[in-house]
Amino acid sequence: MKTWKKIAIGAGGVVLLITTGAILNYEAHKGIVTVQTARAQRLDLTAVVSGSGEVKPKTYVNIGANAFGKITRLYVKEGDRVKAGQLLAQLENVQSEADVHATRAGLDSARTDALAAAAAVNTAEADLNRAQADWDRMKLDWERAQGLFQDQLIAKSEYDSRKNAWETADSGLAQAKARLAQARAQKESADRHITQSQANLTRVADVLQKTTYRAPFDGVITNLPVREGETVVIGIQNSPGSTLMTLADMSVITAEVRVDETDIVNVRLGQPAEVTIDAIPKKVFKAVVTEIGNNAIVRSTGVATSQQTAASQEAKDFKVVVTLEDPPADLRPGLSATAKVTTATRSQVLTVPIQALTVRSQADLEDRADEKGAVQAAAPQPDAAKQKNAKEIQGIFVIRNKKAEFVPLQTGIAGTTDIEVLNGIKEGDEIVTGSYKVLRTMKPGASVKVDNATPKKKEDEEST
Repeated sequence: MKTWKKIAIGAGGVVLLITTGAILNYEAHKGIVTVQTARAQRLDLTAVVSGSGEVKPKTYVNIGANAFGKITRLYVKEGDRVKAGQLLAQLENVQSEADVHATRAGLDSARTDALAAAAAVNTAEADLNRAQADWDRMKLDWERAQGLFQDQLIAKSEYDSRKNAWETADSGLAQAKARLAQARAQKESADRHITQSQANLTRVADVLQKTTYRAPFDGVITNLPVREGETVVIGIQNSPGSTLMTLADMSVITAEVRVDETDIVNVRLGQPAEVTIDAIPKKVFKAVVTEIGNNAIVRSTGVATSQQTAASQEAKDFKVVVTLEDPPADLRPGLSATAKVTTATRSQVLTVPIQALTVRSQADLEDRADEKGAVQAAAPQPDAAKQKNAKEIQGIFVIRNKKAEFVPLQTGIAGTTDIEVLNGIKEGDEIVTGSYKVLRTMKPGASVKVDNATPKKKEDEEST
């Protein structure tokens, strides 16, 4: 055989060997999925619910106008600290003060009339006593005259005179009684005039008092939208009145935040929280949950669902109030704040990365071809079976014998990057954590290849 034929035969054999090896290698790696993995490990977990909002004092009041009038004096300015009872503002009060003086004078007059009426009652009582004495004396004289007249010891004229004197005394007694009743009625009327004048004085004094504004408690003037000389009005029906100022008790400071509706079920009164304030960076304030709202608030409008006439499918939040334990003295209401509420803690529990969690339907787990690749024709399924097969099951992929087995999991609390596992795996198991696309599409039982090398950045790849 010639040499060139030997070379051609050898070259063909080499090509055949290379081709056969390539085919065998392809078949060996056919269906293998490249994945990233991590180990199930025990960690300390802390579940945190966060919400954003603003700083608010626990107690504050908007001092509104209680009367119509012009502001004549403002005794404070915004930012001033005041004590309970301290004078804050004064409205024009000429007419109301004049009404108080006039009513007080009328009350004094009514009291004088009552004294005069009481004196008249005393006089009438004395006249009645005198008339009663005269009546008694005249009656005795007439009764005596009757006996003497029957015995013919006095003349008829004297008898008639004594009878007339008794009748006159009897009329005088009736008149004295009538004058006493009249005096008592006048006394009662005078007393009622006093009561009426006192009520009027209370009313006009209240009107006068509403022109003067004092601090209801110790605090800081956080808002002062009016100036001296402006006219303020009281609210009527649906029209709000003028607000003179806002007084806040800064001794107890809270942060009012909104928590997503999916997280509010985990928030409880008394749970610890950490508050950060945008105006005071790099400082964390300890706090505690003191109030949890019951009404959902529509995120886009800020209106409570109880105030809406129609149902809404928009995202909703709930109000949560946390009280700061040691607030700084220079804290101002309205500052933007973020609260992180610790809802649960676990010590040294079995965890897996949150990103490893995935879901599969019941059909994905049951509808698998046998190892030989035989696929049976699927028979029509009833609706109940379809619903069962469509049920989603949460779990993770665990690498066992170089295959990814889907393991359903029952989970507990979730931390920032890891989640508690209650059953299904043990410490040290290798868990598939990525990529995201692989976790979405990988079939249970698929062969896998582990590649935990750090992926190169796009810039590095371009430079190479």
